[in-house]
Amino acid sequence: MMKKKYNFAFFDEGSKREIRRASLKAICIPGYQVPFASRELPIARGWGTGGLQLSLSLVGPRDIVKVIDQGSDESVNAISIKNLIRATTGVELTTHTALATLIQSRHRIPEVPLKKDQILILQVPTPEPLREYEPSERATRRLHAEKEYTGAWLLLFEQIMKYGRVTMGADHPVLVNDRYVTAPSPIPRFDNPKMMRSEALILLGAGREKKIYAIPPYTKVVSLDFDDHPFETEDFQGKCCRLCGASHVYLDEIIDETNGSVSYQCNDTSQCLERLNAKGREA
Repeated sequence: MMKKKYNFAFFDEGSKREIRRASLKAICIPGYQVPFASRELPIARGWGTGGLQLSLSLVGPRDIVKVIDQGSDESVNAISIKNLIRATTGVELTTHTALATLIQSRHRIPEVPLKKDQILILQVPTPEPLREYEPSERATRRLHAEKEYTGAWLLLFEQIMKYGRVTMGADHPVLVNDRYVTAPSPIPRFDNPKMMRSEALILLGAGREKKIYAIPPYTKVVSLDFDDHPFETEDFQGKCCRLCGASHVYLDEIIDETNGSVSYQCNDTSQCLERLNAKGREA
């Protein structure tokens, strides 16, 4: 049986050019959602097609690619995406953040600070930060054009009035370049500060919603907050990873069902493994 041949990175060259043009426009207008003709892929919409389309359009033969899903390099989603990229490009894959030139991620920004020669691509389910209180796409476009973000502030204010604090666990909206209120994708609040003047280019793609937007390198990114209720990240003070001992990183809570004891473990699995290997070499 003859093996089926694909164009490099699956897409035809015209599709790649169209997605690259949308990406360039997004880079030129930080935080602005650029519509694009979302392509069909052999994975379901909602499973990272927006991020994957960006990756397949930008990847080159000399790139080194890393794919993570909620901090893990070995989840079903991450492995499936890596298999498709490798099968259609033959590029090198890695789990080491520092070695990757192209990083596709779902729900996390890696713990290792990103550098100027790297591109981070975030998968986005809902790119519109105003959708929770305005269902009309036409209306949200007008609100962005007029820089009318009262509703976004009101949502945060209501949470403070009801619970005494902002309870939004992920996808906390940010103001990009003092202009557009933007959804940072469902990353935890812990990762929002990593966007502030990041050396790496950050691209965000929503396949189902057909939107691409960007945070160019060294762009000002501020999480929405109030003077008397400043933005706060998740608090892991006094906690460390049970495996590698790391602190000041995003930790998953592990509950032992047998005795109810609680411990913590690095969410970024590749970084945890690297620390363990380094300790082994030192020993």
